[in-house]
Amino acid sequence: MTQTATSSANGPLTGIKVLDLSVMISGPLAAMMLADQGADVIKVESPGIGDFMRYLGSAKGGMTGIFVNNNRGKRSLVVDLKSEQGVAVLKKLAETADVVIQNFRPGAVERLGIGYEDLRAVNPNLIYVSISGYGPDGPDSGHRVYDNVIQAASGLASVQTDPRNGEPSLFRTLLCDKVTSLTAAQAISSALYARSAGNAQGQHIVLAMLDAAVSFMWPDSGMDAVLLDDDANRTPTIGQNYGITRLKDGFAAVAVVSDSEFRGLCHTYGRPDLADDERFATMAGRTMNASELVPLMIELSAQQPTDEFVKRAQSFDVPAASVVTLADLPQQPQILNNQVFIEREHPAAGRIREPRPAARFSATPAQAGRLAPSPGQHSDEVVAEVGLDAAALRAAGVIF
Repeated sequence: MTQTATSSANGPLTGIKVLDLSVMISGPLAAMMLADQGADVIKVESPGIGDFMRYLGSAKGGMTGIFVNNNRGKRSLVVDLKSEQGVAVLKKLAETADVVIQNFRPGAVERLGIGYEDLRAVNPNLIYVSISGYGPDGPDSGHRVYDNVIQAASGLASVQTDPRNGEPSLFRTLLCDKVTSLTAAQAISSALYARSAGNAQGQHIVLAMLDAAVSFMWPDSGMDAVLLDDDANRTPTIGQNYGITRLKDGFAAVAVVSDSEFRGLCHTYGRPDLADDERFATMAGRTMNASELVPLMIELSAQQPTDEFVKRAQSFDVPAASVVTLADLPQQPQILNNQVFIEREHPAAGRIREPRPAARFSATPAQAGRLAPSPGQHSDEVVAEVGLDAAALRAAGVIF
């Protein structure tokens, strides 16, 4: 779907102003989701490198794919927050802001004079979000982290342990960063509601990536660990049974839980007799005789062409999907039906493909906002909107 650069003028967060001081993924993605829903998001960067995501990975015209993916819908202000004048600019912006998001290491914003208490003094209604790796205190608080480090510290890497060799592994996606972003965006929406309902004024939201990752993992991966008594009936978690089905010319994910789904799978393989075999006819029987069933399933799967197998499985109401590569994803029929991707022309990056906002609002539609900005693209207009002299600030080396 082709779309022009627009803003979510009627989105659910229209009228909300956000100052995004964060870098990398955990904060910027949260702010981008707010922008997609109509908020006016100002990305505040330091002069020089600014957000390192501007330089990481595939790029064209000085714009990287990962920066585009996490910063659309924002205006860019480059300001020197190490100067008194720069701090004064930020405080002036904070007077009319609704939300501030920052993911500096604990203590850094306080040293700069732009911590929660500093900005609360100029705007008591401000919702201030502090994101860090481990939290504001504790033995690991000051340590530098990236997504993979939190995957290890939160137990997520252990969930990925290979049962064949006992070796843990990492998810090959920035899972903890993105889960933290989702958590932050939801918390911000709740705080905005609490403020509008009169249940609170402004407030400080403190969010550790570690906490977000554990909360994300625990509902299913902790299904055994949640039961503390010794006499609990222990079984593997749902995820421990996950595996890819190797087919004749590809791979698929297949889920068979109920007896009817197993019968459907047997029909898919052309072996309906297996569903009536007393060893496999019930879930308990399949569990007890897994050593006999699994090799048989592997042998039958190896004979199945991927496309034919998936179509037959779905026709017998068996949950199944072939493994789709990122290169093939945009052309998948359901992806096209859902209009998941949009394509636009970026002045620096050229033609780009982005996913639209996932949630579809019937009355206040969200949409991909303005294209990801270049550094300082909107510095003059942002400061002018709050009555400051952009030319003087630029001449003084405060904004860029």
